[in-house]
Amino acid sequence: MTSFVQELPASRVVFGPHSLDRVPEEVRRLACRAVLLVAGGSQRQAADELAGALGPLLAGRIGAVVQHVPEADADRAARLAGEAGADGLVCLGGGSATGLAKAVALRVPLPIVAVPTTYAGSELTPVWGITAGGRKRTGRDPAVQPRTVVYDPLLTLSLPPAVTAASGMNAAAHCVEALYAPEGQGAGPLTSWAAEEGLRALAAALPRCVEAPGELDARGRALYGAWLAGLALGGAATGVHHKTCHVLGGTFGLPHAETHAALLPHAAAFNAAAAPAAMARVARALGAGDAAGGLWDLAARTGAPTSLRSLGLRAEDVEAAAELVAAAAPPNPRPVDAAGVAAMLRAAWSGRRPEPPGQAGPAATPAAAAGAAASTRRTP
Repeated sequence: MTSFVQELPASRVVFGPHSLDRVPEEVRRLACRAVLLVAGGSQRQAADELAGALGPLLAGRIGAVVQHVPEADADRAARLAGEAGADGLVCLGGGSATGLAKAVALRVPLPIVAVPTTYAGSELTPVWGITAGGRKRTGRDPAVQPRTVVYDPLLTLSLPPAVTAASGMNAAAHCVEALYAPEGQGAGPLTSWAAEEGLRALAAALPRCVEAPGELDARGRALYGAWLAGLALGGAATGVHHKTCHVLGGTFGLPHAETHAALLPHAAAFNAAAAPAAMARVARALGAGDAAGGLWDLAARTGAPTSLRSLGLRAEDVEAAAELVAAAAPPNPRPVDAAGVAAMLRAAWSGRRPEPPGQAGPAATPAAAAGAAASTRRTP
């Protein structure tokens, strides 16, 4: 048995169909008497139902959320929480709703009850992110981790296939980075198990969720995988993949989950030689011959984006993005330098399937890859 240090920040988890009905009970369990409800417009019906169920526990409501949590939005939400006399937060929705609740808790230490409706996974972590001045800052603070997470698969039945696919690949990214997290950066036997098991569940469930969106069993298995993905991410440091996604979203305006989907196979290829054991576990979970190719295949099969070009990244922005990522020096099994990140971004920009280890050709330039990018477009 090797030596290790394992630290897992814990949240109470309530899982299963109709768990949404238990939110008022969970709020009272935290001794909260006045909560601020944060939910995006796409979840208005469920938010209306939850607001009614909360009754006198509801102190206020925020009905709009934005990706990457603009600092001005975080400041307004914190002021509203104070004006309403809130002693707790309930967030319902995807990563943007959770992110805004975390940003409030970073300013005013209020307990959070999170009700995720996608596979984002951030509800299980102490990681926060706020964007200001064209830069997305991230950090870890125990104060922002939701105290209770309520998973109700029924809330995901109406999730459109495109959102299902991209959000699921976002969760897969949490698993992959937890598996190759450098020694001493939080990885351990529990996070590694959760990451591999979570990725296995996601790989099996996501295609079915896209093919039959209303199938409750598949939705439950995907949500189970996302839970384990978030658990793994909460206990391990993130590397080049997440840092690059934060730069692409915060500085260049790319959508969050879709960027994860398009970049992940190429981040795996970037780290393949430096983390062979982790990549073997990724491939095993996917039932694939190699990790990077298997991740690309999962994205393509579910209809998730496979090209950063299709998401709006301009060829001329690749070098600048690479410089920003390299300057941040994220912990990663392979040293992160601007040239290596630029090559990774060019491959992800083109959208081509990564070659198996030992068969990769020369890195494509954005101009040369334009035709290849067009050929990789998929339909859901």
